[in-house]
Amino acid sequence: EQGLQLLELGGSVEEDYIRIARCFEATRQRCCRLEQDGRRACEQLARVEAERAALEVKLKHARNQVAVEMKKRLRAEAELEKQERKLQLVLELLMREPWDKEALSREQCSVISALAGRRLGAALAPVRRSSAVDESCQSLLSHSDISYDRTEDDV
Repeated sequence: EQGLQLLELGGSVEEDYIRIARCFEATRQRCCRLEQDGRRACEQLARVEAERAALEVKLKHARNQVAVEMKKRLRAEAELEKQERKLQLVLELLMREPWDKEALSREQCSVISALAGRRLGAALAPVRRSSAVDESCQSLLSHSDISYDRTEDDV
């Protein structure tokens, strides 16, 4: 637009050429600045993409670690239930057997009675299994314990 305005103005041709040259130079400099800004934006985009990829790798490792820990937890819960069933059977057997005073001490009898009362009460209560981490108390699977191999972060 400035070039057209310059041509419409009357004056010497040399002055018009100088003005047009200055306009072209200003436009060239603006294009150079825009090109540099574009390069900086591309470099920043590349850095951010690399950081995003690294974070995705970390997230993948964390998810894998959580899956492993959940499998361990499920196995441990199954083993706990199995052991509790065994203990319950033993306690029921002990409670059915007629023991004489000499075979068991008073302390042993009270321990068996206490265990039997607790186990029977627990057996009557519905089994509480949660798929989520119980946050009401300190969890064994704290998020701070989740670790992953940091050597692959550089990939």
